Amino acid sequence: MDEPRQGPAGRWHGVIEAYRQYLPVSDETPVVTLLEGDTPLIRSRHIGPSLPGNIQLYFKYEGTNPTGSFKDRGMTMAISKAKEEGARITMCASTGNTSASAAAYSAAAGMQSVVLIPEGYVALGKLAQALAHGARAIQVAGNFDDCLKIVRDITDNYPVTLVNSLNPYRLEGQKTAAFEVCDALGRAPDFHVLPVGNAGNISAYWMGYKEYQQAGVTESVPHMLGWQAAGAAPLVLGKPVANPETLATAIRIGNPARWQEAAAAVEESGGLVRIVTDDEILAAYAQLASQEGIFAEPASGAGVAGVIKLAHEGFFGAEPVIVVCTVTGHGLKDPDRAVALAPEPEKAPPQTAAVVEMLALET
Repeated sequence: MDEPRQGPAGRWHGVIEAYRQYLPVSDETPVVTLLEGDTPLIRSRHIGPSLPGNIQLYFKYEGTNPTGSFKDRGMTMAISKAKEEGARITMCASTGNTSASAAAYSAAAGMQSVVLIPEGYVALGKLAQALAHGARAIQVAGNFDDCLKIVRDITDNYPVTLVNSLNPYRLEGQKTAAFEVCDALGRAPDFHVLPVGNAGNISAYWMGYKEYQQAGVTESVPHMLGWQAAGAAPLVLGKPVANPETLATAIRIGNPARWQEAAAAVEESGGLVRIVTDDEILAAYAQLASQEGIFAEPASGAGVAGVIKLAHEGFFGAEPVIVVCTVTGHGLKDPDRAVALAPEPEKAPPQTAAVVEMLALET
């Protein structure tokens, strides 16, 4: 198969302008964009070919969005519509990525951003972004679900706009990633794999795939395969998890806001949602960086670990299949994790000969 085509021809103006006909915007909508989207679809050079079966594996690398995660796709829509409605304050609960994106787009729109974060459970790289963009960050002595409850209470009763994925415009923006995958491949993939936390992304991708099929752009839709961390797997367990635990902070959520939509996406697509352990997540995270050159946040390892697990179970069969795995965010979102896993640098005296000897180089 040919390598994927990368985006529409010509200059990129962000996902709203690229896919305006599929989005709930009008000429009166003030588009607030940081030129998000048009992220690369990278064919796997090592992980995919090493797997049993006949798998053409691709990574949709969302870490190249302006704030480093897929959240920017939904935020351009949420903030643009908020500005159209005259909003002055936005609010979200976040484990990191949403707060960074909400703060950046709110700043671009001239709005005040307020973010509620669970105390002690947010990667510093993500919180630093929100603060740099001028957000007012409030640490809540509780988990993500506690934060979201407060946000919902406030936005239901005060002139403050909620920009979590409960905001319907968020999913409208995030569905554009499915459009880009199809545009790049020239068709829909056979399987689409994602980590699942608050469950907005798997719901949004399914929306996008269905809309492209209904519009006649593609003939088929993929099976949606969702992966949750073992300590934060409410969809798999069929009940909320009161105290979710996983090192993959982006999916450390015990009661997903888009639970029903995600469950429908899995059922309608003939897909599945399963569990991977933190050890499997970290192993895939390391493989992405060391074998594919893709530095991703730890949560992205959940989907990759899921692909590896299914392939070794023979799930994909012997026929050629195209599998797309969403890499949700950049590795610099959680630099502490990368540092913790990295080996100590080797030490050498300030002499060329010493370094040559260490590397066993020969002329």
